[in-house]
Amino acid sequence: MKTTKILVLLVFQLITIASHVKWADSVDSEQESLSHELLNSARQPEFLEWMKRVRRTIHQYPELGFQEHITSQLIRTELDLLGVDYLYPVAQTGIVATIGSGSKPVFALRADMDALALQELVEWEFKSKIDGKMHACGHDTHVAMLLGAAKLLQARKDQLKGTVKLVFQPGEEGYAGAYHMLKEGVLDDVDAIISLHVLPTLPAGSIGSNSGPVLAGTGVFDATIRGVGSHGAQPHLSKDPIIAASSAILALQQIISRETDPLEAGVVSIGYLRGGEARNVIPEKVEFGGTYRSMSPEGLTYLKTRIKEIIEKQSLVHECLGEVDFLDNTPMPWPVMINDKGLHEHGTEVSEALVGKSKMEIFHLTMGSEDFSFFSQKMPAAIFVLGTRNESLKADKPLHSPYFFVDEEVFPVGAAFHAAIAISYLEKHAMSTKQCLAGL
Repeated sequence: MKTTKILVLLVFQLITIASHVKWADSVDSEQESLSHELLNSARQPEFLEWMKRVRRTIHQYPELGFQEHITSQLIRTELDLLGVDYLYPVAQTGIVATIGSGSKPVFALRADMDALALQELVEWEFKSKIDGKMHACGHDTHVAMLLGAAKLLQARKDQLKGTVKLVFQPGEEGYAGAYHMLKEGVLDDVDAIISLHVLPTLPAGSIGSNSGPVLAGTGVFDATIRGVGSHGAQPHLSKDPIIAASSAILALQQIISRETDPLEAGVVSIGYLRGGEARNVIPEKVEFGGTYRSMSPEGLTYLKTRIKEIIEKQSLVHECLGEVDFLDNTPMPWPVMINDKGLHEHGTEVSEALVGKSKMEIFHLTMGSEDFSFFSQKMPAAIFVLGTRNESLKADKPLHSPYFFVDEEVFPVGAAFHAAIAISYLEKHAMSTKQCLAGL
């Protein structure tokens, strides 16, 4: 009797395992079918040309953070043509569009919109028409691909098992636009959010990701050291702020080389130094500033404390007065970007179904930063990267370079990835909700 019961239990377990495997295979097959369908739609010539046209228009008229009025108007015009509802303005120039049932679950897709204060040096037909401004970080491509996703999703709006929010965010380049959008409360109902960023170090059409910390938390500071000026021939009459600033800048580097665990990532970099106008005059003050970065909140706190102590005390050594401004009236420092494990795994499944395992890449840790990290503090979030490197087009220059260029043929992959990850997330979580309710 006992043996019979054991055999029955074993058979039951085997049946259960087999059914789960069959269900998983079915899900994988459905994911692959969906991904290919979306990618084929986005690769249609008229669809791709539309995304290129949108991107090129934005590229020619770049706008800095919270000044994205032309860009925002273009996005709203395209959303109107697609019949997609949206809220505007959000954080001055931002837009939040909505597609689907309006009910839970709610999944969000984010694209940043702003450009950089940089003179474009790429000679091509659609070069920036605005002197000193350029889309050198790919935000124009992000907008084009998210609008592409909007088109794909709107065509399937009646089949969505929940709601997709499209977040067109202003002011990523140093303005913490993500923080300001969150403050307005229009994303309070979002269950999870992803962002897709182009990356010229990865092969065109590949997708990269990782779980856990992927981008550094970052803060900035401005320092002023005041002393007593004098003629260069009479340095004994001065309290030289240049010497004080030089000592402080050198001492700041020792925070990393002598105070930080070599196995922990940290950066302190000085970006500017100003002091005096004449060669033979010791000035009354020197100004300098920089950035500090870490892969942990504790690391950021430690760096900030030590930067303040070193600048103030090195100033006192030279009988000067040092002051440090960490821009505490702004949302600084930006948090560490930590990719949610579940979202990373879900996005990886979608990516493999979309482009195949051979085009999957690891998004390695970098000390760069992204204000998308503010979203990760409020909800599960993950940032993915889309490779754009194509040496034949000279699309291999780094982000923030005046020679930055993009292979536009990757746009269908980006649009389809956005749509596929949103649709499959809603399917998965709507099913989980239904199962939970059935068990009550």
